[in-house]
Amino acid sequence: MITERVLTLGALAALGLVALAAHVADEPFTVTLATRAAIFALAAVGLNLALGLGGLVSLGHAVFFGLGGYAMGILAWHAQMYQPMRIGPLEIAGTQSMPAIWLVAVAVSGLAALLIGLLALRTAGVYFIMITLAFGQMFYFFAVSWPAYGGEDGLSIYVRNGFPGLNTLDPIQFFGLCFALLAAATGLVAGLRRAPFGLALNAARQAPERVRAAGIEPQRLRLAAFVVSGAITGLAGALFADLNRFVSPAMFSWQLSGEIMVFVILGGAGRLSGPVLGAAAFVAMEHWLGGIWEYWHILLGLLLLGVVLFARGGIAGLVTGRSHV
Repeated sequence: MITERVLTLGALAALGLVALAAHVADEPFTVTLATRAAIFALAAVGLNLALGLGGLVSLGHAVFFGLGGYAMGILAWHAQMYQPMRIGPLEIAGTQSMPAIWLVAVAVSGLAALLIGLLALRTAGVYFIMITLAFGQMFYFFAVSWPAYGGEDGLSIYVRNGFPGLNTLDPIQFFGLCFALLAAATGLVAGLRRAPFGLALNAARQAPERVRAAGIEPQRLRLAAFVVSGAITGLAGALFADLNRFVSPAMFSWQLSGEIMVFVILGGAGRLSGPVLGAAAFVAMEHWLGGIWEYWHILLGLLLLGVVLFARGGIAGLVTGRSHV
């Protein structure tokens, strides 16, 4: 029987090998598809921490994805226009350094997750879902009505941001960056799952009253998981914006939140390999079936329906033979 750890390493290795094979075959478009899958998988790693381990069904994770994207877009735009940002009396210079942008994206998304979580986690169930959805719509319409950074037309970045020692315009090198961050985030979540924090969070999802009786407040655990989840998703948003060299209000849309949730459910909620398997399957279907049939989402819906009804563990559950985490 294949273990979860072996499946996770295998899924990551397969994604890397696809990109390397495409690079050797001189197929940069396939490398870009693999990069897209890696970025979506990173966003799903973030949601999987909140959803799979914490039981928090969020329909607003595109907020953090969009904030990460706009952090990149705004900083890079000011750098390429040689205009500092003005926030009251302060002037902040833009930058096209990826590490600096990632730090800002993680900080902004994590702070937003903290503020949203403090309010949303006062509720549960469908009310939590609706509050996160409402925040997503608020940010979406704010971005639409923000003419300084393109409004509904979005914001274009002329040159991809830089990373020391690498040519980020080379598809395989940019894939390498995204893949390394995906592997690091997967390792971080694996460590959290085994740590006392992860064990307590999992217990709070299943039996919150028993956890509270043991002297641990479940809401604090959920809030911490929500913040880490938002920060990881924000990092994915910054990478996605760099991949396309473009940001738009669509990055805040509830449809994107739904897609990230589809990655998690399709791959297997709560499983380390789930985000990679789900994102890769989605990108593959989008590319191949989308080129054949305009309404390929119907097939995706049927697949998702089958997973929910007959394979609760998603693709990972089918491979490992375990329907529960």
